[in-house]
Amino acid sequence: MSLLERTGLALLHRIDPERAHALSLLALRSGLAPLPGPVDLPRLHTTLAGMPLLNPVGLAAGYDKNATTLAPLSRAGFGFIEVGAATPLPQPGNPRPRLFRLTEDRAAINRFGFNNEGMTAISARLAQHPRGPVPVGLNLGANKTSESRAADFAKVLATCGPHVDFATVNVSSPNTERLRDLQGAAALAALLKGVMQARAALPVPIPVFLKIAPDLTPDDLAQIAEVALASGISGIIATNTMLSREGLKSASRGEAGGLSGAPLFEKSTRVLAQLSQLTHGLLPLIGVGGISSAEQAYQKIRAGASAVQLYTAMVYRGISLIPEVARGLDALLARDGFATVAMAVGTDRGAWL
Repeated sequence: MSLLERTGLALLHRIDPERAHALSLLALRSGLAPLPGPVDLPRLHTTLAGMPLLNPVGLAAGYDKNATTLAPLSRAGFGFIEVGAATPLPQPGNPRPRLFRLTEDRAAINRFGFNNEGMTAISARLAQHPRGPVPVGLNLGANKTSESRAADFAKVLATCGPHVDFATVNVSSPNTERLRDLQGAAALAALLKGVMQARAALPVPIPVFLKIAPDLTPDDLAQIAEVALASGISGIIATNTMLSREGLKSASRGEAGGLSGAPLFEKSTRVLAQLSQLTHGLLPLIGVGGISSAEQAYQKIRAGASAVQLYTAMVYRGISLIPEVARGLDALLARDGFATVAMAVGTDRGAWL
């Protein structure tokens, strides 16, 4: 981390977390953060649901909610980026404060509630972004006041789908009341049927992923795996934020919302490994939750992930963490004799079951 980045992070940590979030995006758009360009190393080249990636280290949804910072993020070292979540109508989200740093735990709690400018504004920005070597995806959300949240996902995909490389159905945010109910087998099957119909109607059908929660029982996971395999979706993102507060030390640990960051690593990786086993390698998995180092990214991949995403770790380590993780992952693969990242996928799954 450069002195400039270290100083910038220290200043951001002295102000309100949500304001700091907005300022970090502004710094990227203003050219104040050093951006190395894509990390392009042959050993890291891979394919995710048919999409060629320069490397398997992606940006998780939630950072660039309104797709305002696509060009700088595409030069930050990520192999792919995901923006949103976008809902059909603009919505303000939950009342502030709704984002909390848990510095002692290297974590965060958020209860944003899908605050975003709506699919029309977001679609326009996505349409203006030229396609390049770093795929851009969109997290699909549902309006809080919607009469049919299941239909909302299909609406956003129909509007924004022509301008993105992939989309994610987010039924696992804990911050929209009863949204997680859509992870039940019957509701999920019906929801995905509508989404896949919207996908089929796109000029060019794109990969569709499903993002799930970590707070699921083995029976829940088995049902989700069965529905996912039957639905025709392209893969699963494991996992979203969690509700547990076990072992936390920070003063804000009692705040309502989803917990992300370091405490999520073990639980999300175990869910990932279980899904890898349940889907028999037939669906690519994206591992998310608590990654802050190349070693942790490597652990996710060896547990069954074809690619990984991170976000909260940047709050504490800065955006220079991204090329550091990607290059470190390359070194770990070389150390263990893997010629490609794909060769390492699932090779240590048993350790997490």
